[in-house]
Amino acid sequence: MSGTPVIHVSIVRHEDQRYPTVGDWRMNDQGEWLISISDLGDWRMNLLVAVHELIEQALCVHRGVAEEAVTAFDVHFEASRVPGDESEPGDDRRAPYHTEHQFATYIERRLSAELDVDWHQYEAAISAAGEVKQ
Repeated sequence: MSGTPVIHVSIVRHEDQRYPTVGDWRMNDQGEWLISISDLGDWRMNLLVAVHELIEQALCVHRGVAEEAVTAFDVHFEASRVPGDESEPGDDRRAPYHTEHQFATYIERRLSAELDVDWHQYEAAISAAGEVKQ
C-alpha cells in the first residue's frame, strides 16, 4: 500500500456490525480504511475500541495480513464459540493476526488507564453489547 489512507471511524449499533464484534476494520475499493465500533455508551470506551482497531489494522496492512483472512478467522471463531466463552478471537494463537491483536490490546490497556476507564467495567460493557438480540 502506498500513500496515506483516508480513515473513517463510525459508531454503529452493535446489531449492525458484520458479525458479533464490537470493533471491525476493513478497506473499501478506494483503499480507505473503514472502522466500525459498537456504541458502548461512553466515548472513552468507544475510543479504546477504535484505537485498538486502528492499530491492529495498521499492523496487519504493514505486515501483509489480509483483511479477508482476519474476517474469515473471526467469523469462524464466533460461529464455533462455546457458550460462556468470552475470549477474543485475536487471542487465539491460530489467529492470522494474533501478534497484531496482542500489541493493539497492550496499547488499549495503557490508554484505558490514562483515560481512567476501569478495565473490568470496559470488558463488562463489551460483553453486554454482545448480549443484544439480533
